[in-house]
Amino acid sequence: MSEKEELILNFMKDKDYVPMKAKEIALVLNISKDRYNELLEILDKLEKDLKIKKNKKNRYRINDEKILEGIYRRNNKGFGFVKIDEIEDEIYISKQNSMKAFNGDKVLIKILPENENGKKQEGKIVKILEHGKDTVVGTFEFSRNFGFVVPDDKSFGTDIFISKSNMGKARNGHKVLVQILKYPEENKHAEGEIIEVLGRPNEAGVDMLSLIKEYGLPSEFSEAVINEAKNKGDKIDKSKIKGRVDLRDKEIFTIDGEDAKDLDDAVRVEKLEDGNYLLEVHIADVSSYVTQDSLLDKEAYLRGTSIYMLGRVIPMLPRELSNGICSLNMNEDRFTLSCSMIINKCGEVIDSKVYKGIIRVTERMNYNDVQKILDRADEEILKKYEKYIKQFDLMKELAIIIKNRRCGKGYINLDLPESKIELDQDGFAVDVHKYETHFSNEIIEQFMLTANETIAEKFYWLNAPFVYRIHEEPDIDKIKDANKFLYNLNLKIKANKDKIHSKAFAMVLDEVKGKEEERVVSNLLLRTLKLARYSDENVGHFGIASKYYCHFTSPIRRYPDLFIHRIISYYLECNYNVDDEFLGKYKTLATQVAINSSEREKIATKTEREADKIKKAEYMEKHIGEEYEGVVSSITSFGMFVELENTVEGLVGFRDMGNEYFIYDENKKILVGEKTKKTYKIGDIVKIRVKDASKILRQVDFEIAFE
Repeated sequence: MSEKEELILNFMKDKDYVPMKAKEIALVLNISKDRYNELLEILDKLEKDLKIKKNKKNRYRINDEKILEGIYRRNNKGFGFVKIDEIEDEIYISKQNSMKAFNGDKVLIKILPENENGKKQEGKIVKILEHGKDTVVGTFEFSRNFGFVVPDDKSFGTDIFISKSNMGKARNGHKVLVQILKYPEENKHAEGEIIEVLGRPNEAGVDMLSLIKEYGLPSEFSEAVINEAKNKGDKIDKSKIKGRVDLRDKEIFTIDGEDAKDLDDAVRVEKLEDGNYLLEVHIADVSSYVTQDSLLDKEAYLRGTSIYMLGRVIPMLPRELSNGICSLNMNEDRFTLSCSMIINKCGEVIDSKVYKGIIRVTERMNYNDVQKILDRADEEILKKYEKYIKQFDLMKELAIIIKNRRCGKGYINLDLPESKIELDQDGFAVDVHKYETHFSNEIIEQFMLTANETIAEKFYWLNAPFVYRIHEEPDIDKIKDANKFLYNLNLKIKANKDKIHSKAFAMVLDEVKGKEEERVVSNLLLRTLKLARYSDENVGHFGIASKYYCHFTSPIRRYPDLFIHRIISYYLECNYNVDDEFLGKYKTLATQVAINSSEREKIATKTEREADKIKKAEYMEKHIGEEYEGVVSSITSFGMFVELENTVEGLVGFRDMGNEYFIYDENKKILVGEKTKKTYKIGDIVKIRVKDASKILRQVDFEIAFE
């Protein structure tokens, strides 16, 4: 808001102000005739921005209606929700109150009076401030004299008209990127111009390219950024070793997936004479190479996180860094930011130290080989790593102790299977199955969680500017809804309005451990929990039952980790005597980083999920007509979702449940047959037939397969 706008607003907010006409305002404020038109423009803008109102007599006053600004999230059925920063719950916007706003639009809303039926707060969009999208990805359909594009994003809400002169080289059926020229008005389509032809929908790579364009992802690095990365070299600067703890003579291991190329964490465990354990977590010192406000830093901030799209990675940092000097490669000297922790037999961290180090990784291990060592399952592997077997046994011993303590505090271990989607050399899905994990994965997870907690607690008590990873308590209303589902399984999340303990969730999970319904209950509890996010204020992490938590261990692929590395490094370099200038600057930056990183993470998560949906649908297109057993994963007012053993989920609509009409019982969250009283509930095992699958629509449809 300009100074002149603020001047007018402050004038009207004065307790002695009475509604005035424009000429009267000009007279009181001593505005000359040659500036009168400027005054009218300011008043007009303030009125359009709903800051002021004009009555029938053309007198202006402050608009005392509560007008809120937020981002609109549109459902493909026409209604949507607006997220307001100062309000915890999203505000529901009905289709008739949406002003035909698009997904991602910045809008002004006013809150409607609460209904007597006790429904959640509703709002009405009163102004669209800014459209969230000016480009759209979709499929081009050609007519004789014009064409139109059907958007991939069904929440966009309208097809886009393309005149003949704006078609470019697009042909019928092409995937295209459209620049929006005109947004839709009453009874009129949006209009656009095709600015890029992506290819045919079934051409190799077009599906993932479409996703990249749809979400506006920065998929390439500029030459300047790449050159800055190359200039960091591939060997450490030996002149900077002084002052670092030298651990190059210690046995230190990286343990990652077989395909991993950016290795940013390494570990070492030692059993001390007093029975306690020494756990060392060494993290690549990326902040030594990516400095504040450098080209690399600005690019990393823009991206926020690396995105993994099935055979294609959109990295946060160029591979020249992430796979080179910043990667803890075997037998290479590397700088680290390290955390050493003394852990007692109960799994408590009783002492810790943070320092800058230099290490040389002894062995680059993968999860499969470590598990074979722990299980004594492969003679060749055991022989190859014979001298390190005791090290890995000790890691397992400590990880079990840490996990047991964590579970005792209420750690919510959802243990949901991830999908493993196998692609052929052209990027087409050829198999979908569960991603198999081992206790070796758990070892690294428990060690990283412990380091993240230790760092967060230390810098919380230093009152340092920081970015925490927070996870707030779930809403009591969501728990009540979940309990409606769990009632059918004789389960309940015990909670009250004053305090919700994560142990209540953990107890439910313990009851279904190893049972058929475990996966369904885990999915249900996941939907009940809030999303974790980044914040410059610490409120703890509900899911891992921790008072202090941050992301410290992945600075190659997450910006918050990189940012707090800078803060930690500064504290170490000045021996914890930080100046006020640093504190002021980084407190402001921490707020910005938390907000931006949370938003970039949402986009990354959405992109990765959509990539999975596309490839799962592509795989199931080859299996239409085949029958499978699956479990009912959710019940809705329009049917039920069924999840197969291979993790593919599909919808069984009412019309695909046979010749009977089913009624949705909202209270019990079940479907009941009108004639036979046949019921479907969450957790039921059902036999289905694949009715349809479409990678274009990103969906799979099932029908009940009757005997």
